[in-house]
Amino acid sequence: MNNTTADHTVTAFDDDLRFLIGKVVEMGGHAESMVARSMNALARADKSLAQTVIADDVVLDNAQRELEERAVLIIAKRQPMAHDLREIIGTLRMANDLERIGDLGKNIARRASEIDDAIQPKRLLRGLEHLTSLTLEQLKDVLDAYVSKDVDQAQAVWARDEDIDQIYTSLFREMLTYMMEDPRYISACTHLLFCAKNIERIGDHATNLAETTQYVVTGQSEIVPDPQDA
Repeated sequence: MNNTTADHTVTAFDDDLRFLIGKVVEMGGHAESMVARSMNALARADKSLAQTVIADDVVLDNAQRELEERAVLIIAKRQPMAHDLREIIGTLRMANDLERIGDLGKNIARRASEIDDAIQPKRLLRGLEHLTSLTLEQLKDVLDAYVSKDVDQAQAVWARDEDIDQIYTSLFREMLTYMMEDPRYISACTHLLFCAKNIERIGDHATNLAETTQYVVTGQSEIVPDPQDA
């Protein structure tokens, strides 16, 4: 797949498209960082780090606003069609999902601030860190697929979402067991349950990004599972 936009007669149009794509990549990196740091704050009971992550959310909000304003201006000035229009619409969709991922990272950081003095079951924390690692790998892979316009890689990310769901379900059940067996864990596990759900939702947003990548390249959003994988 080509990893650059097609050259246009008006070079300023190419610059506009590169700006939008670059802004998506910038947002993706920031969203990844927010989620990773929020989990570090949770695992280390680091209230200061958690507050830093919460404050950083404004960076994503501003980036999304800047991208949207530029996209609207490009559409008004250039009146793009076909693939060019899909590219612009794709950046808007990507930015929306990435902003939501940042919000979910912020939510985890808020939980980290609330349970810093609570008993934290280390085994559950390790499970949650594993779930986060897999989800961030999904996010990184789908962003790479978007930049390189690699539909196959985007579809592979989409297909792996089921693994995230299964791990989340297993972790959810384990947390409930801890809560039933030892009341001391109820408060901490309640917070961890919300964190796990936020991570699972980040995985859902990664699948949205995969569908958007396919849409930009092919014009088709829906990804049909391979019957051999069923």
